[in-house]
Amino acid sequence: MKVLILGIDGYIGFPLALRLIDQGHEVYGADNFYTRKRSRKVNADSAIKIDSMNERIKKTGNKIKFYYGDVSNPKFIYDLIKNTMPDAIVHLGEQRSAPYSMISLDTANETLIKNIKSTMNIIYAVKDIKKDIHIVKLGSMGEYGTPNIDIPEGFFNIEYHGRSDYLPFPRMGQSWYHMSKVHDSYNLMLANKIWGLNISDVMQGVVYGTRTGEINKYNLNTRFDIDEIYGTVLNRFASQAILGIPLTVYGQGNQKRAFLSLEDSITCLNLILNNPPHNEYRVYNQFDEYYSLNYIAGAVAKNYKSLTGTDIEVSHIDDPRIESQDHYYNPANENLKKIGYRRQRSLDDEIPVILSDLENNKKRLIKLKDSIMPKTKWNK
Repeated sequence: MKVLILGIDGYIGFPLALRLIDQGHEVYGADNFYTRKRSRKVNADSAIKIDSMNERIKKTGNKIKFYYGDVSNPKFIYDLIKNTMPDAIVHLGEQRSAPYSMISLDTANETLIKNIKSTMNIIYAVKDIKKDIHIVKLGSMGEYGTPNIDIPEGFFNIEYHGRSDYLPFPRMGQSWYHMSKVHDSYNLMLANKIWGLNISDVMQGVVYGTRTGEINKYNLNTRFDIDEIYGTVLNRFASQAILGIPLTVYGQGNQKRAFLSLEDSITCLNLILNNPPHNEYRVYNQFDEYYSLNYIAGAVAKNYKSLTGTDIEVSHIDDPRIESQDHYYNPANENLKKIGYRRQRSLDDEIPVILSDLENNKKRLIKLKDSIMPKTKWNK
């Protein structure tokens, strides 16, 4: 299989590339190193040192064909697809931070315009060049928000005023980033309806972890962000534990989110690639389990004490986001199980590995310490 990964330099993209080349697939990748550049703008960086793309490719035996460019540029996408003619495109090449999208009007517009344009470029290029390409688009569980009913996978049956239908489940994104993903989902849905494009729309939960089997094999790292803009919650808590400072839970800490390990995220995407839809728009809720922020903080503190014998404080700070503090949350993920997904790594499997890897990069953590606490506030 020929696979084109857009955003190959990222946290998910690079480990996925390693998995695919190890399986003998032909892998192409594109990136403009957006996250490397943008993270420096907010005085942040990967907490674990990562090689340049040239070094990464060399260490894989030059098995990845790389193209530098911006996926929001239509000419770049058209030329890229013509040159590679892939069987599948994995679209990870978008601005991926909710806090970044909430900094200002400029970052909100940048997120909405670039993200929506990139997906539209792919839709039209596939329609015009090679309609049977499988588009795998990474969305977010955050598209759904936190409704007071169960969250299905994309669609649900509804009855209203004596009539019934099977409709897209309402999206209630809570940042401009999440709203850009909502627009992507509806645009992909329409592209399938009009042109019959093959689309897997992946609503991914929060991913945690520093390693996969292939990262270990090739002795390469993927990026690991801990700052308030690009870092996710477990990453921040683990880095705070290693730095010996309180784990800062936003608000009451009863907010629930869906999670899965990096190893499981790569496994899920691999399964989706191996099970392409045929003239279908298919939705996957890609997560393993869901937890409250308090539970995540407790798990990090428990594992840190097991490793060091030292207690770490958990504190609550004002929530910089506008979100429900205590809510119902029950999403489904049956579609992944139907194609063979079974958990490989649990929360308690991964946290000790994360803590160990961060301890080995403590000098970098110390330099990044000031970037952890939230400065971007939704209601500013």
